[in-house]
Parts: sequence; structure tokens; C-alpha cells
Amino acid sequence: MLNVLGNLNYSVLHFENDSALAEAAAADWLPLLEQRSPDEPFLVALSGGRIARTFFGATVTEAREKRGLFANVHFFWADERCVPPDHPDSNFRLANEALFQPLAIPEANLHRLRGELEPNAAITLANEEIARWAPVNQSGMPVLDLVLLGMGEDGHVASLFPNASDEIWDCRSAFLRIDNSPKPPPQRLSLSFAAIVEAKEVWVLVSGAGKEFALRESLSPAGRTPLARVLKARSMTRIYAEIATS
Repeated sequence: MLNVLGNLNYSVLHFENDSALAEAAAADWLPLLEQRSPDEPFLVALSGGRIARTFFGATVTEAREKRGLFANVHFFWADERCVPPDHPDSNFRLANEALFQPLAIPEANLHRLRGELEPNAAITLANEEIARWAPVNQSGMPVLDLVLLGMGEDGHVASLFPNASDEIWDCRSAFLRIDNSPKPPPQRLSLSFAAIVEAKEVWVLVSGAGKEFALRESLSPAGRTPLARVLKARSMTRIYAEIATS
């Protein structure tokens, strides 16, 4: 179902449950990898959350006979908690256990956000690393091929929350630090709004109870959630949802 409301352009795909949602997104991802030249890097940013684990598992199943597709896929992160990579709250740990190890992804292809470092140092390293891999557009922003996002009960995406300041929304670096996340832990590292907007593809996986209002608000022309801001700023965003939008 394609929805175009004013300057708000998005497609919404509805599913009965999180497994069907994850399987569809995984099945849609692999053709993007097949379309590129084998020697051309494909740059993707991952998110955490409950649906991420289900999506990673579906991707492993989908790619069982096509592991070669991931030889030149480079993984970045849409957000990370300021914790070590082996911490239970680490988004890297989740992806490593559920996706990278099963698919034997080379360590050189993993460009994690270093949550164990002082945040400014971690952000400096992250911006330097993405600059080495991503092409830069006319506005000077590194361009990712695909950004995979979840959505929280308050409509937040990555670590961009409703309480974000103008300084955060206006950031022109690919990554930035977040010091006042309303969800613990308060310190996080995040892909910036600008980097999300400038990505070639942005897919949002929306699953879980208590998110109905936030999703409807995000799809409204008058919506003011972080996801709504992303939708309004992009020409097209794909949403996979197991939540009714009407």
C-alpha cells in the first residue's frame, strides 16, 4: 500500500506478526545485494531492539545458500548504548550473536560504534571510519545504501528522541552523541538525522505492543514524532508494520 500525503511519502507493508514482518524484510534485502556488482561495497546501518533479533534470524535463514552475497557488505550502526561490546545492552552484541557469527561476516566488515570509549572519542572514530567507506553527496554527507530502523513507543528512531534539541536535529556529522536519552542508559551514540535522511534506502521495522498511537501519529501529515520528521524529510521510506495504522 503506497501512501502519499503532502510532502510525506512512504509505503506501509502490513503483517500479521513479527515473524512474517521479519521474513519479508529479509527477503527484500537480499535482492538489493544481488543487484550490485560483487566488488562494490554495500553499506548498511543496523538498529537494535526486539524486532532486530527476529529480523537477523530471518536473514540468516534466507541467506543460508547465499552467504557469498555478504562478502562485501559493510555494517554500521544506527545507534548504540555507551556500553562495552559484550554488554547485554549492546546492539553490537545482539547483531554479532544473531547475524555476524552465523553468517561468518569478516571482522573487517564490522564498523561498530565503540560504546566503551568516552563518547566524543567514539563519535570521532565513527565519523572518520564512515568517511573512509561511504561516498559523499553534494551536501557533504556520507551516503549509506540502507538504514534499518526500529520505532519506539514514543516514535523515536535510532537514538533520536522527542526531547532532542535543535542542535541534535541540525547536526551535519554522520554520527553524534546523545546525553539525555529518556530510556536508559542516558548516554548513547546515534546516526544523525541528516545521515538517515540522505541514505539511499530507509526501512523501518515496527513491531510490539504499545506503539499503535506513535505509528499513527508518525504517519499523520501533522505528526511531530522523530519518525514523522524522517518521513517528511525523505522522498520515500518503507515501513514494515504488524500494527494497524487506521
